[in-house]
Amino acid sequence: MKRRSVLAAAVAGVGITATEPAEPVLKPISMAMHIHGPFSEGGASFEAHLQQARQHAVDLVWWTDHDWRIAAHDHRKAVHFDGLVELEAGLAWTWKPSIEGLLTTAASAFVDGPHSPDDPGRALRLTARGAGATGGILWQVGSAWNTVYHTCIADTVLSLDVLPELAGPDATLLVQMKLSYHPARGGLPAGEYVLRYRIGGAVLPAYTSNGLLGVVDLPAPAGVWTRLTLRLADDVKRLWPGLVAGDNSMRGLRVGVAAGPDRQAGFVVDRLTFQRERRAGQAGEDLRAEVLSAYDEEYADVKHYRAYEISLVRHLNWYGGDQTLPAFPSPPVRDDDPAAMGRMVDFLHDHGGIVCWNHPMDVATREQLATLMIEKRMLGVDLVEIGRDPQEDLLWVFDVAARNAMFFTAVGASDEHDGEDWLAGPERWLTYAWAPTRRRTDVVPALKKGAAWFVDPAAYRGSLDLRVAGGSAMGAVIITKDKSVTVDAVATDLPAGSVLEIITGVTDLAGLKNLTPAVTVQRVSAGTSLKVRPGAGAYVRTQVRLADNRLIAASNPVWLLPKSPPHGVPADRKRKL
Repeated sequence: MKRRSVLAAAVAGVGITATEPAEPVLKPISMAMHIHGPFSEGGASFEAHLQQARQHAVDLVWWTDHDWRIAAHDHRKAVHFDGLVELEAGLAWTWKPSIEGLLTTAASAFVDGPHSPDDPGRALRLTARGAGATGGILWQVGSAWNTVYHTCIADTVLSLDVLPELAGPDATLLVQMKLSYHPARGGLPAGEYVLRYRIGGAVLPAYTSNGLLGVVDLPAPAGVWTRLTLRLADDVKRLWPGLVAGDNSMRGLRVGVAAGPDRQAGFVVDRLTFQRERRAGQAGEDLRAEVLSAYDEEYADVKHYRAYEISLVRHLNWYGGDQTLPAFPSPPVRDDDPAAMGRMVDFLHDHGGIVCWNHPMDVATREQLATLMIEKRMLGVDLVEIGRDPQEDLLWVFDVAARNAMFFTAVGASDEHDGEDWLAGPERWLTYAWAPTRRRTDVVPALKKGAAWFVDPAAYRGSLDLRVAGGSAMGAVIITKDKSVTVDAVATDLPAGSVLEIITGVTDLAGLKNLTPAVTVQRVSAGTSLKVRPGAGAYVRTQVRLADNRLIAASNPVWLLPKSPPHGVPADRKRKL
């Protein structure tokens, strides 16, 4: 309270003690910062990721679905069965035949007639005769350029025109798709759900689930064209009432004919359409929020926030902000020009939040990446995914950047699209931040100012910190004239046989004249104190390695500089000693 306010309160007879506000107690908040659900192209459900977060005691999940996939921008609208390859807006759809089981004969042909009355051009005729004890299926498996039909089914309706020529209980048309992976629930095992429509063999619609396979039987009279409307989420809800129906992607789409033993099946199909009813403007983001809200009660213990992976420039994760979707190019082709990325970073900052440079070496060598960072001042990003493959090259870039006073926060990335087992793959890094709570308003500032470290959770879940003058200083830029500064390197719960490495580097702004790190490495078995001579500029960071030299954790640096560099120091990082 200001002195004037204290005096006024005293005059009024109110008993008030004027004290400085207490510093908040900081906690190590663990975060999965790069997680994709059913609005991206993979097989994960939100439920699967939430279960993994609970199982592995992760405090916070950021949902980083691809921005343009949330909006289903330029996603496939129709397939006309005009050939094995079919273009829409210049982007290809491709069919590939395959056979499941035993068939005596099997044929697929794109024919001039018959075709749907509403779709001039060709149609696809499928015929097969079953063999053996169970028969078989002739499939045509569809794929689209850059998987531009994969996305959440919450608002997706398919329609298909069907002409049964030879149909019956053992001679049916199949339309099948993979849904998402879900953890075990309601007596069903964990796994990937499959939705199958079986057409032409039943008189009345019917719904049957057999474990993770759900079958919808639909009638279609022989000899006439019938338009089928497939409301995917509605049908999933009827097949598996305990499942959040909208929490599923659609992948592996295929059409085929199933023929029982010594039975002949024949169908003509045409005019497959994809209708997505809630994607215009920001509607896709509203839909994502609605699907996620279905888990508010069941997973109340797992904190999670919606974010984006901005994906039509060099990829960026956007945390916080107002979640305004950017404009998308048509066709949705990624632009790797650094200038395009810089403009997007500016757009995201204008809409609040912080920005992370994802998998930064996907189109660059380490030398190219370091050069770009120096020349373009990191293109304005706040965070960079340093904790991921190729790990040692990214650490090299990290130290070159620190030498040049690049004040970004290194974070770890999982880039998880499956949801089956967060610890199974090589890209499994978690990020920790020192923050008072899991609230977005606490963790976003902590990340931005560098109070963070990343870990391989399969090997290490301890805490890292760098302390100066009794306070946490990781990520800080300390301006000091002292000839020597004591830095306490803290590392808790180190695994047996591991070592803590203390990296002390020169911050001399060498630029492109000397594109290498300038570091010394000291290995200790636990946390230690060291005296650092700032000189012209220095930084200290730590990392943890197992006995086989594999990196399992790394901190952000503390910088010790005699004066601010020419490009300045962010206010939330700058301190004086």
